[in-house]
Formats: sequence, C-alpha cells, structure tokens
Amino acid sequence: MNKNIDISDVILTTQRLTLRPWREEDLEDFFAYASVDGVGQMAGWAPHQSKEESAKILHQFIEGRKTFALDYQGKVIGSLGIEKYKEEKYPELQNLQGRELGFVLAKEYWGQGLMPEAVQAVMHYLFEQLKLDFLLCGHFPENTQSARVQEKCGFVPYREIPYTTQMGRETTTLMSLCKNAGRS
Repeated sequence: MNKNIDISDVILTTQRLTLRPWREEDLEDFFAYASVDGVGQMAGWAPHQSKEESAKILHQFIEGRKTFALDYQGKVIGSLGIEKYKEEKYPELQNLQGRELGFVLAKEYWGQGLMPEAVQAVMHYLFEQLKLDFLLCGHFPENTQSARVQEKCGFVPYREIPYTTQMGRETTTLMSLCKNAGRS
C-alpha cells in the first residue's frame, strides 16, 4: 500500500547535491530545463511551452509535498518525486508499504552520475527513516539512461505494464522493484 509522504521539511544532502522542497523562486530554473526538447519526453510529458505552464506544475510540486528539487551549485537541475503507485496493479504488495520514484534531470547534466546520487539519497531516507518496505520505479523501453540509474541503485526488473503518456502515446513501462533489505 502507498505510505503517506510529506517532504515539506526534509532536506537531504549528497556529495554534490541538495535535495529540498520546491520553492516559488525555482521557476526560472525549472522552466529552463523543462522547456528543453528531449527532457520531458523521456518521462512521458511534452516540453513546457511557457513559464505559466511551469508555474502551474511548480505549484503542484509545492502543494503535493512529495517532490524534491535537485539543487546543484545553487541551481535547480531536476526533480525527484515520491509518487503513489497504482495499488491495483500490484496486489502482491498490498501488505507492504511503498511508493514509486520518478525523476527528471536537465539535459546538460546527463551522464555525470548525479541522478543515481540523488536516487540513492532518497532511497536511504525512505528505507531508513520512513521504513518503507519497497520502492518501484519505471522507465520506457527506449529510456536506457533511466534503466541504468535504476540498475545502479539496486532496482531489479519486475513487470511490464501498458502506459499512455501525457502526450497520448501508447507504450509500455518497464517497472523495477527495490526491496528494503532490512525489512523484507
């Protein structure tokens, strides 16, 4: 089952990143990476066309209290959400507490190991402090970068499910699972 999450007072630090709640003043940085062709499509959404569009989603991040801003040297370069997973698709997990991770990184920072660093910090927080039993994470078949991040972070292939992107494209999501070794 989905565990309730509220990261509004949580700040995580890694060697190179600060993971923190989103703030209104992050709009410029958010729009800067979310409007770049090729970034959103990897996660199933179209590039942002306006700052107003980014502002609406930024407000959802702030209100939702479940998405970290990835701050690198004073600039927000991505997001990492602790999303609710579709419980009906995973009845075998009904007696366990978990969530699904989703992440996006600015294109100019791809391939530098920043996302695995961020994901591992969030996993540590969720497993050690919030005592989740498992995490799910998915990627589209063509998104080999996300697959590699998941692999580096200990996720193992679990299930393939049909998916319709926000842009209306029919595809599949390759779901991976990571269990909390100390709890499962």
